[in-house]
Amino acid sequence: MTDSPETPAKSHKSKLVISALLVVVLVLLWMFRGKLHFDWATLFHELRQVSLPPILLGVAVLYLAYYLRAVRWMILLAPIRKASSWELFPSQAIGFTIVALFGRVADLARPWLVARRLKMAATTQLAIYSIERAFDLAATAILFSVTLAFAPRDMPHHEAFVRAGIVSLAATLFLATFALSLRFAGETLAALVARMLRPLSPKLGETVAARLLDFREGLRAISTLSEFASALGVSLAMWLAISFGYVASARAFHDSPELSKFSLSATMLLLATSMGGSMLQLPIIGSFTQIAVLAAALHGFFSVPLETATACAAVIVFVTTLAIMPLGLILARVHGIGLRDAAQSAEAEAAV
Repeated sequence: MTDSPETPAKSHKSKLVISALLVVVLVLLWMFRGKLHFDWATLFHELRQVSLPPILLGVAVLYLAYYLRAVRWMILLAPIRKASSWELFPSQAIGFTIVALFGRVADLARPWLVARRLKMAATTQLAIYSIERAFDLAATAILFSVTLAFAPRDMPHHEAFVRAGIVSLAATLFLATFALSLRFAGETLAALVARMLRPLSPKLGETVAARLLDFREGLRAISTLSEFASALGVSLAMWLAISFGYVASARAFHDSPELSKFSLSATMLLLATSMGGSMLQLPIIGSFTQIAVLAAALHGFFSVPLETATACAAVIVFVTTLAIMPLGLILARVHGIGLRDAAQSAEAEAAV
C-alpha cells in the first residue's frame, strides 16, 4: 500500500484546524466565564443517583446495534463476496473505537479494516460504506418522520415537532427519488452536478461528481428488491436499538420528572441533535462537545435543569459512543491492529 504524497500536508492541515478550534473554545470559555452559572456539586450528585440497570441494558442493546451493522455490511457485500456477520463484526467494533478515540474523521477506518480482513480492495469497501451511510440517513429519516409526526400532544413544543416530522418525511421522499435517479442515471446526474459547481470551484465539482459515482457503485451492489428490503429492515432495527440506548440513558435518572418518562418521540429530536454534533466530533474534545450539544438540547427543548441535562448527556455519550471501547481494544489486540496506524492508513487509502 502506497501513501499519497498529499497525506502529510493534509495531516498537518488537520492538526492546525483542530488546534485553532481548541484555542477558540478556550477563548470563548474564558470570555463567558462570568456568565456560566453551573453547580458542579449538583452534577456529581445527579451522577451518583443514576440507576445502573437501565444503563447496562442500554449498553447491551447498543452492542446489538454494532452487530446489526455487521449484518447489514454482510448483506451489502453479498453480491460481491460472501462473508459472515461474525467475520465482519470485529471491524465494526474496532472502527467505532477508533472514532471514539480520534474523532469522526477516522470513520473511514471501518471500510479499511473490512478490506484488510477480507483481503479485498479498499475501493470496494468504500463503495459499501457510501451506501451504508445512505441507509443510515434513510432509516433515521423514517423513524424521525413517523415518531415526530405522531408525537403525543402533551409533549413540549408539540406543534413544532409535528411540523418537523412532516418536513423530514418530505425530505425522505426527496432523497429516495434522488437515490433512484442516481441508480439509473448516475453518470448524467454526476456530470450535471459537476457543471453546476464548476463556476464555484472546478475541484469541488470533480470531487462531488466522483463521490456521487462512488455512491452509485454502492447502489449497484443491491441487485434485488429482497436485498434492499433486508438492508433497510436491519437499518431500522439498528437505529431503533440506538434510540433505545438514548431512552434507557434518560430514564436512568428516575428522580428527574422530565427524564424518568422520556419518550421515543423526544428521543428522536435528541438523536437528530446528537448526529449533528457528531459531524464535528474532534479528537480528545469530541466527547465533551457532544455532551455540551446534548445538554443544551435537553435543557432548551425539555426544560431539564442544566446540571441534570449535563449528567444525562454524559451518560448518553458513554452508552452510545464510549462503551464499545473495551471490546474494540480487546479485538484490536487479538487481531494485531494498531488503532492509530489503522486510522492513518485508512485516511491515506481514501486520499489515493
